[in-house]
Amino acid sequence: MRWWRIGNVALILLVLPLVTYLLNRVLAGLERIRHASDRIVASGAELVSDLDGVPEALATTDQTIKDVSAGAARYGDSVAKLLS
Repeated sequence: MRWWRIGNVALILLVLPLVTYLLNRVLAGLERIRHASDRIVASGAELVSDLDGVPEALATTDQTIKDVSAGAARYGDSVAKLLS
């Protein structure tokens, strides 16, 4: 019975503080992650308003690509005629 008491005292005095210390470190890391993710969400919400003009910009880009490809095809035909 005496060994059980010595084991219980060792558990309370040695192991329990170590577990508490490690748990505290893990929880502190979780808090830092939570704060960082909150900042990311807030920044993402601010960026949404910057994306309002994207569909119009993509439409302009598509039209520019069509115009350039038509000009490139004409240029390629002219070069082919000159080289043949």
